[in-house]
Formats: sequence, structure tokens, C-alpha cells
Amino acid sequence: MKILNLYAGIGGNRKLWGDEHEITAVENVPEIANIYKDFFPNDNVVVGDAHQYLLEHYKEFDFIWSSPPCPTHSRLAITRKNKEGWQVSYPNMKLYEEIILLQHYFKGIWVVENVISFYDPLIKPQRIGRHYYWASFTIGDIKEKINDDIANGTISELEKHHNIDLSKYNIKDPYKKRLMLRNCVNPKHGLFIFNRGYKNVQQTL
Repeated sequence: MKILNLYAGIGGNRKLWGDEHEITAVENVPEIANIYKDFFPNDNVVVGDAHQYLLEHYKEFDFIWSSPPCPTHSRLAITRKNKEGWQVSYPNMKLYEEIILLQHYFKGIWVVENVISFYDPLIKPQRIGRHYYWASFTIGDIKEKINDDIANGTISELEKHHNIDLSKYNIKDPYKKRLMLRNCVNPKHGLFIFNRGYKNVQQTL
């Protein structure tokens, strides 16, 4: 199976997928892309614009996972708007552009992940924990529940929770390091959703 992993980060969602498939990951921050490549040396890692890459290459894949940037959709955006000096911005509508493109043009299996938004979603998602998922299949109930409060945990707590060790990387800014971990989909959830999607791919091939 050919898989496209967009906005790959350090690969929380991909961590437990194994190496059976041909995986292309797209991440636009070179430092983060290098960590991903270190974690998953068999993957083809592209440093670039995931949104544009999807538009140009979606036909080449069987399974697509996309996790577009979430800050402008997050409930924190509303919390912060009342703080002095916080700049209000438009929600980044690339999220919905990708959902619509995949719904209407992509023949394979797909998942788009984002945080729970401060507004009612424009396209109805499936909700799991602190995430929204739009998908071409029914994900269903994930039996293993995850403590959503972990998102507010320390770096060491997040590393333990995701079973991801960043200690050997020279990441001087603790905020950046913590953000890398916060942005990870829990690997066990990533595997559960991947397996559900994989079953659907097998039915279509």
C-alpha cells in the first residue's frame, strides 16, 4: 500500500504502522523532518508544503493521512483573544479545502485530523478524545481511552505518554520541544485508525 502522511511532524500517528508499506511523509520544518527521518529511515521524507503536495500528488496513493495546522481552529484561539496583545486571525481554511478535495476527487482511503474547534465544524467530523477526524470510513469507538489532560503535561510526561524520546536531539527551546510532542496524535490511536482504514483499502484494491 502506498501511504501519504501529511504534516508529518515527528510521526506520532505513524509510530506503530510498521514498515510493511511504502510511506511518503511531508513536513515543512527541516529540523522536525530530520527527527522524523531518524525515527522512520525507510520512509520517503519530503521537506515542503504538504497542502500543495497533496494537490499535486494525491492520485499516487492508496491511503492518505493529513493533520493540518490546528492553532487557528483550537478553542485556545478564543481563550487567547481576550488577552492583551493577542492578534485575532482568520481560521486557516486549508483544513476544509483538503477535506473537500479528498471527499470528491480521491479514490482511495483518507483521514484528516484536527483539534476540537471553537466553532461548530463546517463539515461534520467523527470525534475521538480531543481530536476531530474526517474520514472516508467509520472509525468507530477506540476502546483504549486516553487522558486528554496529558496535553498539558510536562515534556517528560508527554514523552512517556507517547513513548517518544527526544533527549538526544539538541532542541534548545523547551516550548518548541513540548509543542512537537503536543502535536503528536497518540500512537495507539494512530494505529487503531490506520488499521480501520487499511481494511477499507484491502476491500477496494
